[in-house]
Amino acid sequence: MEKGQLTLLKEFVKMCEVKPEILHLPELAFYREYLQSLGAKLPPPPKSETTEEEKPEAKPASPPPPAEEEDEEIVESDVELDNTGVISDDDEDMPEYADVNIEVTDDMIDQASDKRNEAMDAMAEGRFEDCVQLFTDAIKLNPTSALLYAKRASAYLKMKKPKKTIHDCTKAIELNPDSAQGYKWRGKAHKLLGHWEEAYHDLTLACKLDYDDDANATLHEVTPNAKKIMEHKRKYERQHEEQELKKRKERIRKARAEYEELKREQGQEDAPTGGFPGFPGAFPGSMGGMPGMPDMSTLLQDPELLAALQDPEVSAAFQDVATNPANISKYQNNPRVQQVINKLAAKFGTGATGAGEGPGATSNPPGFS
Repeated sequence: MEKGQLTLLKEFVKMCEVKPEILHLPELAFYREYLQSLGAKLPPPPKSETTEEEKPEAKPASPPPPAEEEDEEIVESDVELDNTGVISDDDEDMPEYADVNIEVTDDMIDQASDKRNEAMDAMAEGRFEDCVQLFTDAIKLNPTSALLYAKRASAYLKMKKPKKTIHDCTKAIELNPDSAQGYKWRGKAHKLLGHWEEAYHDLTLACKLDYDDDANATLHEVTPNAKKIMEHKRKYERQHEEQELKKRKERIRKARAEYEELKREQGQEDAPTGGFPGFPGAFPGSMGGMPGMPDMSTLLQDPELLAALQDPEVSAAFQDVATNPANISKYQNNPRVQQVINKLAAKFGTGATGAGEGPGATSNPPGFS
């Protein structure tokens, strides 16, 4: 073993003597096992520490509290209704129907009429079960008669079976959309179940098709509750529409803010940082510090000047002059360069001394003299 390794081992042993609890460090597990295999007695682990196996299970983090809704939910308030006489009907069985596709003969129609008369007698005597059975026999003989279904529905209603009443009335209305009897008995059945809106609409239509004092009286009974419900729904719908409009406006506001922010960021990215296209980095700030020269963003707003500077020759000449204004004399006979110089002179509104005498002489902007 090398001398350096022996020195480290001695230091480790001294450390264990001073602080024996270090032997219980997880990374020294191999060393503990070795000492135990030799029969060595290890110091007890410190009480303040626990091994990996003894560590308590970490409790799952509690879910973050739900974010508060920006808009308060619309809570539908209770509507006070008069439910006197309302019953519950748990009978889910369908009434017995017949095959509407069978061929109905005149003899069958006559037999169905006889059954209907017997059923009416049974109803008058209060024998409602017999009445329903006789109407069912009549329906089987003439399954396309809307009146038979409506009559059987009235018998079901007297038996306090509003769900079957509604089924028969709906069938009668399918066969004859103008069946006032169908709407009347269905409206009464809806009233019995506390379906105030449905009762109101059915009874209103029944009175329009064929006015009936009984139907009209029932209509007056259901109207107060129906009106309360309809008014409440209109109020709720208005609140809901206002809430949706508020949310839509907020979405538009956020979208516009994001759009303006995006335009602002793009504007900053695209803003000139010095130089014209063709010679980036030239003329930082105010054209290389030439007195009187405007900011580069001002020059870039002139489309004619910007187009002229796209010419490589003009661009090179302008860069040469910007580097050393005295070099302008080299371009006095170049009309394209002179055009840019004249453009700049006009933009600055200067009356500087001409660069030459006679025709074609131009006045130079500050820094070009």
